[in-house]
Amino acid sequence: MRMDIAFFCLQEVYRVIDFRRVVVAVLILIAPPASTAGAVELNWVGCGISKKAYVTDLASAFEKTTGIKINVQGGGATKGIREVHNGIADLGGSCRYLLPEDPREAGTGMEPVAWDALVVVVHNDNPVDSISLQQVRDLYRGKINNWSQLGGPDQPIELYTRKSKNSGVGRLLRKLLFSDFDIEIASTQAFKSSGPLEKAIETSPNAIAISGVSSARLRNFKILKLDDIEPTVDNIRSGNYKLYRPLYLTYNPESPNIATVRQFISFVHSREGRDTMRRNGVVPYTEALHLLMKQIQQDTTAFDNEASLVSK
Repeated sequence: MRMDIAFFCLQEVYRVIDFRRVVVAVLILIAPPASTAGAVELNWVGCGISKKAYVTDLASAFEKTTGIKINVQGGGATKGIREVHNGIADLGGSCRYLLPEDPREAGTGMEPVAWDALVVVVHNDNPVDSISLQQVRDLYRGKINNWSQLGGPDQPIELYTRKSKNSGVGRLLRKLLFSDFDIEIASTQAFKSSGPLEKAIETSPNAIAISGVSSARLRNFKILKLDDIEPTVDNIRSGNYKLYRPLYLTYNPESPNIATVRQFISFVHSREGRDTMRRNGVVPYTEALHLLMKQIQQDTTAFDNEASLVSK
């Protein structure tokens, strides 16, 4: 098992430090749009946070530029990988990487396009403005369960979480906070997707949750500072805000529409695509390549812990 994990991590290193991809991304910036002859409609499914972060706006801009329509549907990161793998959708979005050795996901193309961040969110009336990374860990371990422990009123905390450990938020939360994909976390109420979870925070004065910054910023609630640092584009890009993560476009290399899929991926990497991401609070992937080694270190620690649990 240790060799399998090491091999996976080595693959990850080569994937994220693929300078050919960087060169291609640069060439895309100066390349003219591809011909629209024989254009087809594409279907996109996946991560709701990616949908709100950049896909909806970019799909509209792509249609204006090329005449090619992209039908955008949500459904979560897992759906964004597996339905593309099965050929149900042409391309998708995910805020997590493939599950190692899962045949339902194996071979799916994963194109990193942006850096997002996980943010702690509360009701607008909550007096708490900042939380430390250690306090977040203690919250999800059940050690903090009253707002008075965070400088708020003497009221019980309602901790809202995602149901699936393999959702984009559920899996990345476990990796970034605990370096353990399988750890059990405290929860008052679990939600199937980020949309209903975020909506519930808006109306629940004692609730707290974690979601993606690009969708959270569109909601009517408060985003807390983490260790007194705001999740701005600049702080995510620099790595000063700690809970960052990549966002991926997924595709099936064997898709009959792969040429059009690649055309959209090129558009996402273009100047217009990057400007759209920044306007939506996420960082274009190629503008923060220095975050890659930190990501690899996080992945290695998490996979080592997972391998240790499996071997027991």
